[in-house]
Amino acid sequence: MDDIDKKILNMIQTGFPVESRPYKSIGATAGVSEEEAFGRVKAMVDSGVIRRIGASFDSRGLGWTSTLCAMKTPPARIEEAAAVISAYPGVTHNYERAHEFNLWFTLIAPDEEAVAEILGQIERKCGMGPVYNMPMIKKFKIKVDFKFKEGAEEE
Repeated sequence: MDDIDKKILNMIQTGFPVESRPYKSIGATAGVSEEEAFGRVKAMVDSGVIRRIGASFDSRGLGWTSTLCAMKTPPARIEEAAAVISAYPGVTHNYERAHEFNLWFTLIAPDEEAVAEILGQIERKCGMGPVYNMPMIKKFKIKVDFKFKEGAEEE
C-alpha cells in the first residue's frame, strides 16, 4: 500500500461518506480522482486488505435481537456448515476457531422467536448437533480503528 491507500483506509474505516458520490469525496480528500479512489478501494477489496464495506446498525436500537452462536463441527464438514449458516441474511459474522466449539457466528433477527426458528433450521440442515445460543447479557463495545501511518514502510 502506498500513502494514498493508507489515507483512504484511514478515512473510510469510520467515516465513509454517505452521499450520492462517495468516491468523489474520498478522492478529493486523498488527492486523486473519483475513478482512482474507486479503483484503489476495489483493488484493496479484491486483495483482501478490505474485507467488507457496509453499514453497522444497532440491532437493539432498531428493536431487533442479536446473539452469538457456537457449534461443534467435524473439521471435515466445517466448510459445509459455514455455507449453510452464511446463507442466512441475518448472519453477520461466521468464523472458525481453534476450540472444541470450532464454528462461531452472530445472528440478527426481528425477535427471539425468529432467532430460535433460524437456529433450528441451521441445526436440521447441518445435522451436526446443537447450535448454542448465547444472547448478550451486557453490552461492551470496543471501537477499533487502525491508523495507517503515511510515509511508513510496510512491515
